[in-house]
Amino acid sequence: MISSTSNPQIKNLIQLQAKPKERLEQNAFVAEGIKMFEEARDGGHLIKAYVTEELYEEKTGEDPDYFKGAACETVTEQVMKAASDTLAPQGVLAVVKRKGYNLSEIIKKQTVNLVLLEDLRDPGNLGTIVRTAEGAGVTGIILSQSSVDIYNPKVIRATMGAIYRMPFVYVKDFYGALEEIKAAGISVYAAHLKAAVEYDSLSYPEKSAVLIGNEAKGLSEEAAALSTCNIKIPMEGKVESLNAGIAAALIMYEIYRQKRR
Repeated sequence: MISSTSNPQIKNLIQLQAKPKERLEQNAFVAEGIKMFEEARDGGHLIKAYVTEELYEEKTGEDPDYFKGAACETVTEQVMKAASDTLAPQGVLAVVKRKGYNLSEIIKKQTVNLVLLEDLRDPGNLGTIVRTAEGAGVTGIILSQSSVDIYNPKVIRATMGAIYRMPFVYVKDFYGALEEIKAAGISVYAAHLKAAVEYDSLSYPEKSAVLIGNEAKGLSEEAAALSTCNIKIPMEGKVESLNAGIAAALIMYEIYRQKRR
């Protein structure tokens, strides 16, 4: 059992939680909680798990094979609290392999329904978008290099496991990626405050993409100009815009609704 926060493995866990550079170099990230551990274990993505002695005894008492085949180390409650990114840890931290995707494989599928994110910065927004995207049948997410790290612990928690299943890729040249996406026959619909077309008044084609911008500044004019069509969500009162995650969800589900007809 690991009982000290000075243990090199625990120091590394904390680094993986805190630093995108460490996650990139080690090709790994940390997922917290029982559900996230189980999905990583069952999907073959688990590198190693760190479990409190109490949770280990509880789970193996219910099922002696619960941790079978999983590299696992027990830790004290104190160590778990120090390594966790949450105030109330569930008792298990999983070090998980990062997945690798590329733009070409995402945009050249037979069915394409994308979300494109330019300079999205809030971890909660990104996690919500990833989770909602899976529910709405989105086939991939494309992010600008300046967007928040999808393996940020807050993003991971907000995805509720969708991080394991939703294809995504960061692109250095976001505008070039938009051109490539359009050249692949995918229509791009940009959420833009100045647009004249309301998002639910269009008939979306089989291959489509929703383009969402930065929470504070919105989309750049360059990105908006590259879209097939700029769309807006109608507003009442004095509200100027919606949260990026909510705006993306409304448009994703309108496309989903139309495709189910």
